[in-house]
Amino acid sequence: MKTDFQKTGLFKREERIKRPDDIRKLFKEGKKVSANGAKLFFYANNSEINRVAFVLPRGYGSSVERNKSKRLSREAYRHFKSHLNTGYDMLILVYPGNDSFHSRCELIRYLFMKANLIKS
Repeated sequence: MKTDFQKTGLFKREERIKRPDDIRKLFKEGKKVSANGAKLFFYANNSEINRVAFVLPRGYGSSVERNKSKRLSREAYRHFKSHLNTGYDMLILVYPGNDSFHSRCELIRYLFMKANLIKS
């Protein structure tokens, strides 16, 4: 699947999950899909937009490595968000490993396909 880089838009503030209670709810009540290097937790939020959070495990590395990993994940999500079904809260838990943009895009695409969140 190719991404349309012109239609991806910005990663808006209302698309982010920031409240700790919302993140806890995703971990407890969300459906889980795993891949080698990441997990996707998701559940329906009954709204017109998707909301997403990116989480790293404790001890991921230095702050530079953590920030780079989150930037790569946000950018990969931004490229796929126009191809996703709407109305979901999602949490992507990324483990240390291969931190290249191409591998992160493939990983996130695989998680979305496995969770059936990509539009038909």
